[in-house]
Amino acid sequence: MKPKKICIVGASGKLGQYMIEHALAAGYDVSAVCREQSLPKLARFVGRIQLHGAPTDDADTIRRASAGCDAVLTVLVPWGMERYASGTATAVLEQAPRDARLIFSCGWHISRDGQDRYSWKLKAIVAVFGRVARWLRVAELDDQVRATNLIFNSDRRWTVVRGSDLDEGPSEGLPIWSQHVGDAALSSNRTRRTDFALFMVHAVSDDELIQQAPAICSCQSESALAFAPSH
Repeated sequence: MKPKKICIVGASGKLGQYMIEHALAAGYDVSAVCREQSLPKLARFVGRIQLHGAPTDDADTIRRASAGCDAVLTVLVPWGMERYASGTATAVLEQAPRDARLIFSCGWHISRDGQDRYSWKLKAIVAVFGRVARWLRVAELDDQVRATNLIFNSDRRWTVVRGSDLDEGPSEGLPIWSQHVGDAALSSNRTRRTDFALFMVHAVSDDELIQQAPAICSCQSESALAFAPSH
């Protein structure tokens, strides 16, 4: 049986590289997109994946890189002031194969239905970082909101994975998820970055996540263990 093929958009960052590792381990063929100047970061994967060096909001590149793919996994980054995140989301929504699963990553600050409950600390961090980043012209958090709104309004088979605070370290297993930030099981607010990537790859084959915006948290966090069902 021919292996399924995944396109990873924004593959050169830490999350993207973890997604490549998990996808290869799962037996997927991998096509990766990142800016040309970032291709050296993926040197260890040369010969094992297809590489496409271009901005992730370049429609022609997304069309070529995702051709024949069963899923497209996209890292939505708010960097820059040229609507890079919303441009990337638009390119993927418009150019990816029509029947492909589309999985996007973002932070907890994104809300689909306005029913998420945020701590004062998280709201303060987002507010301060957003103002400073915009003043320095290095990032535009509002554009990530625009990007996810485009996704939420799409009829594609999408999933938007919302990650909590990320740290490095060995895998703790597939994260738990909930429909809303603020649910008690997520209160530990931490996930290993490699497990965020694991969840992204897992979402490809989990139909329960179609047109959902799961907020995730480590399955080994104190809050997750406290609310785990007893056996």
